[in-house]
Amino acid sequence: MTQVPASGDRIFLHGLTTECVIGFIDWERRVKQTVVMDIELPVDCRRAARSDAVADTLDYKSVAKRVQAFVSASECHLVETLAHRLALVILEEFGIEWVRITLNKPGAIRNSRDVGVMIERTRADLAP
Repeated sequence: MTQVPASGDRIFLHGLTTECVIGFIDWERRVKQTVVMDIELPVDCRRAARSDAVADTLDYKSVAKRVQAFVSASECHLVETLAHRLALVILEEFGIEWVRITLNKPGAIRNSRDVGVMIERTRADLAP
């Protein structure tokens, strides 16, 4: 079970999209494909609610920009690998206790809207 701030507050990004090289089939290695991400981050929003200042919370615009930059530069074979690596970047760079990521590839399987993974990682996953 992951640690949650006493408040249970969270910031989320839903439907964040970018393109990257993802897949193990030959044609997938030659083109960029769209991936869609939902990201959930634990944040105690009380301080920011009192001050009304972005400095007192996790700046989700900064998170979104970093996620998009990391993913667009990635060239993984598996969505599992991309999601895991992305989680570690978020944990390390934004200093949060845990992150939950759903990452999917729309249209990857015929007769399916999308396929993907949902993972949860904690700071313990940063250990070597």
